[in-house]
Amino acid sequence: MSEERRKRQEERNTAGQQAPVWRTALVWAGILVLLVGAYTAGTYRKNHHYDQFAKCLASKNAKMYGLYWCPHCLDQKKMFSKSFQYVPYVECAIQGSHEMAAECKAAGAAHFPSWQFNDGPLHEGVESLEDLGTQTGCSP
Repeated sequence: MSEERRKRQEERNTAGQQAPVWRTALVWAGILVLLVGAYTAGTYRKNHHYDQFAKCLASKNAKMYGLYWCPHCLDQKKMFSKSFQYVPYVECAIQGSHEMAAECKAAGAAHFPSWQFNDGPLHEGVESLEDLGTQTGCSP
């Protein structure tokens, strides 16, 4: 009887140690869903963190003049990430030509990037987001 009892106890112990395959798969699927969700939320936040700030710049008549090939203009755009789509931007380079766009000539843009606030004088060079906020009253 003790031999039979020992076998039953071993069967109970081994059965309790191994979770069913579907339960393990469900736990891993849940962990994967949480990780993907956290990554997606973080990426969205990173890329759209400055949406409201960029929209505020637009409402305050701030304008950036730049060139598609200008590395400093690219640096300025990267500060906003995907939120740059809301920044009023004037492309001054005409592809395939050495001419400058008429709007840039009229504004007097010669060094890039250049920022103009409320049709005032141009501010040349890369501006920090804090400086842009100070100039417009918008908070980054």
